[in-house]
Amino acid sequence: MNLDRIVLRQLRMPLVHFFETSFSRTYTRDIVVVEVQSDGLSGWGEITAGENPFYNEEWTVSAWAIARDYVAPRILRRELASALDVDPLTRHIRGHNMARGGVEAAVWDLQARRNGNPLWKEIGGGARREIPCGVSIGIQDTVEQLLEKIETELDAGYQRIKMKIKPGWDVDAVAKVRERFPSIRLMADANSAYTLADAPKLKQLDDFMLMMIEQPLAHDDIIDHAQLQPKLETPICLDECIRSAHHAEQAIRLRAGRIINIKLGRVGGFGEAIRLHDVCQKANIPVWCGGMLEAGIGRAHNIALATLPNFTLPGDVSASKRYWKRDIIVPEVETTPTGTIEVRDGVGFGYEIDRDYLDHVTVRTETISLESAT
Repeated sequence: MNLDRIVLRQLRMPLVHFFETSFSRTYTRDIVVVEVQSDGLSGWGEITAGENPFYNEEWTVSAWAIARDYVAPRILRRELASALDVDPLTRHIRGHNMARGGVEAAVWDLQARRNGNPLWKEIGGGARREIPCGVSIGIQDTVEQLLEKIETELDAGYQRIKMKIKPGWDVDAVAKVRERFPSIRLMADANSAYTLADAPKLKQLDDFMLMMIEQPLAHDDIIDHAQLQPKLETPICLDECIRSAHHAEQAIRLRAGRIINIKLGRVGGFGEAIRLHDVCQKANIPVWCGGMLEAGIGRAHNIALATLPNFTLPGDVSASKRYWKRDIIVPEVETTPTGTIEVRDGVGFGYEIDRDYLDHVTVRTETISLESAT
């Protein structure tokens, strides 16, 4: 493949309901969408960075600059044998995996379209034709609001509930959820809000039969998690600290957790996500697909990723309507009454772009061509 140009679009999309984690509350998503063009075909990707550098070091503005000034020039000047070439051409850019991964995902989509394949087939997936779905529920203003939201999601058929926790919104909140819903599949996500000194508090969560506690300690830590896990009966799931297959290998050797969440942007795209998946599968460590409040393109890419065989736990891939009054793809992502998403067979990521609405929510556009990149 020879890429002719790369088009960046910044979208501004209001959420149906605010989403709060241990570090921030979000009402509106500013999302960078990537379109790569070659010989009259387009491939689409989504840069999943947030509006602020709180989940990791990336945010919308930085991701735009990295994709435009560093990623694009390195791949527009090269003939790509496959989408796998994007990673080695950009890997020396330190960090900024979401910016790199969003562009790489677009190249994978383009490659799938050139080959007439669904994206899931192009990446070697297809182990399942329906994706089991869970939901992530942010911190609410009251426990009653949380319980009402959980009830709504369970009525919609979702197979697993993830609730965000932080100091002051943890044991008591989880206890009330478990009291109201004694048999649901429940997990807690701390988003790095605790330290090893909080081990006695986290140990109390063992009483509630949680599937896992996600990333309780620092975003860049593996060693302290390895000290915490033996103190807990509940499995630790690693998220922010696993940015590569090598990180996963280190965490597995240290027994820092028993589950790993794979987010496409966090690890830099499909190539590294597949390598990470394979490392975990070999070590019998189950994985699941995490979410970053994606619009439809990123959501469709997550569906493709979750068809790989070791994605054995329900992920955060849910219906478009949970987040958006209107999505940028048609049809929108929908779930079945049993809490699954059916995998589509269309070429590329499997959905069409709603170009009218894409234009409506676009607040900035920039095109990088071979000439402008030199």
